[in-house]
Amino acid sequence: MTSSWVMVPGLAEAPEEFGEVLSLLPDRDIQVLDPWLTPITAPVSELRRGLTLPVGLLGHSIGGLAVLRWTLTHPEEVERLVLIDTSLTSETGWRWLYPGTVGDRLVRAVLRGLGRFGVPQLIGTTARRLLIRVGSMRNNDLLSRATARRRYGAAGSWLLFWDELTGSWELAAEVARLLESPPAVLPPTVVLVATGGSSRFTAQGWLAGQRALADRLNATVEVLPDSAHLIHLDRPDAIAKAVAGF
Repeated sequence: MTSSWVMVPGLAEAPEEFGEVLSLLPDRDIQVLDPWLTPITAPVSELRRGLTLPVGLLGHSIGGLAVLRWTLTHPEEVERLVLIDTSLTSETGWRWLYPGTVGDRLVRAVLRGLGRFGVPQLIGTTARRLLIRVGSMRNNDLLSRATARRRYGAAGSWLLFWDELTGSWELAAEVARLLESPPAVLPPTVVLVATGGSSRFTAQGWLAGQRALADRLNATVEVLPDSAHLIHLDRPDAIAKAVAGF
């Protein structure tokens, strides 16, 4: 049994929303990365700081790219890998908005201005509820109002999410390069794929991409037609089952 696990959330996700997954695995040591403290796309050296290695890794959405990079660059540090509706390496965004470009600087200036004028404080929690409604079939937000206000209403929250998004584009390209020559030995891997709710509109192409990735990793694929993208809210039991199966 893998001794400890690290969960890396996806874009604009808070660690508190993984509470149901943790409650289903009371005997497992699972640390959920807090993106407000450590960026999702931070170097592996930052993600593993203070950990006793090796560990099991779980990654949702762009967090999947982060744990993939960790696994492909340091396979000896990863005992097990669970990819939860992970972003794909084809999701490389728009180069004119990459970090450091004129487009990026313009967007960042606008977001800083909105933060100074208190726009996130006014509508941040409403935007959060909309994301949950679109991304979850259960529409069950585990964050308290106070926590949602503190995280999503903060002046710098939207800038944080922009950094996550643009950083994930570069990360996707990096992982694609790493997959061209993967390590000879990779950890046992499970890929969970959501095809329900709002995900049903792109399910065919999305599932094909996930299966192609799984083939490169020699991974097992589990399709979840009763879950939208936020699997940790719709099917936390599927994540718990994947962890318990190792």
